[in-house]
Amino acid sequence: MKKKFIPLLVVGTALIAGCNQEKATNAGSAPATTAAPAVDKADAVAVVNGQYIAKSTLETLEKEIAERSHGQTFPKEKLVEELVQRELLVQDAMQKQLDKSPEFTAQLDAARKALLTQAGLQNFIKANPVTDAEIKAEYDSKVAAEKGIEFKARHILVKTEAEAKKLIAELNKGADFAKLANKNSLDAKESQNGGDLGWFSAAQMVPPFSEAVAALEKGKYTKEPVKTQFGYHVILKEDSRPVTPPSLEAVKEQLTPFLQRKKVQDMIETLRKQAKVEILVPLTEEPKTGAAVPAEPATPTAEEAPAAAEPVKAEEPPAKAEEPAPAAPAETNK
Repeated sequence: MKKKFIPLLVVGTALIAGCNQEKATNAGSAPATTAAPAVDKADAVAVVNGQYIAKSTLETLEKEIAERSHGQTFPKEKLVEELVQRELLVQDAMQKQLDKSPEFTAQLDAARKALLTQAGLQNFIKANPVTDAEIKAEYDSKVAAEKGIEFKARHILVKTEAEAKKLIAELNKGADFAKLANKNSLDAKESQNGGDLGWFSAAQMVPPFSEAVAALEKGKYTKEPVKTQFGYHVILKEDSRPVTPPSLEAVKEQLTPFLQRKKVQDMIETLRKQAKVEILVPLTEEPKTGAAVPAEPATPTAEEAPAAAEPVKAEEPPAKAEEPAPAAPAETNK
């Protein structure tokens, strides 16, 4: 019975180490710092040249594949064959003493440090969980305590002050604001919806814009053009309302990882202060001799600047990076 080679399903230090935890100091490898536990035949799924592959290694592989491929499973026969082929590759590499090469040693040391970093962080987080009291305190001080006003407004953005004044004159004669915005606004995003900006807080817009909106009465428009780095605005204030903070339950899932990261950062800063650290390389790049030093960028003009002031969104916790799904094992040929 001849089998095709099955490509590695999961490349991971933990799995590779799991496949070979029965080795210890056999097969010519250097003595490990901590000897791996021996595997009994009763606890193995296969034996390759006298080396047992543990049942727990197969269970780990099945779990890893299910997580990476969103619940997809593979026949146990193929997974066992995958582990057998890995073991063959490991034994071949050990026989050739590839584990003693400088490249392998450097990569092994880097992997060890990465795993220790993860282990250290996980251990700290487990020992220092975010409590309900901490979440409540953060909510009370940063969310519930925020008082402010939201505005609802429309605007027309043009290049020059003269254009803005011309539009104001048309509004003074009774022209429809939304129609003028659709026809004249440079803001492509809002130009087809009457310049509607929806609801926003003062902090979400550049100061001259926010100050002009705050100073307007409801239903009134600016009698003078409002200049920003984007051009000249004519602004219509449609409404305003007090900001109602979200409930504790609504933001709890956002506050928890934020507080967790803060705890970790505080812990790292404490370690940094207690350590003796000396930086041995320059931290800034110096221009090469004779190289031209680039001039400071000029302040963008209205023509070069973006079309409109985009709202400033609050920082969101970074999402967990998606890991690529494993490749499916190749079919076996009998």
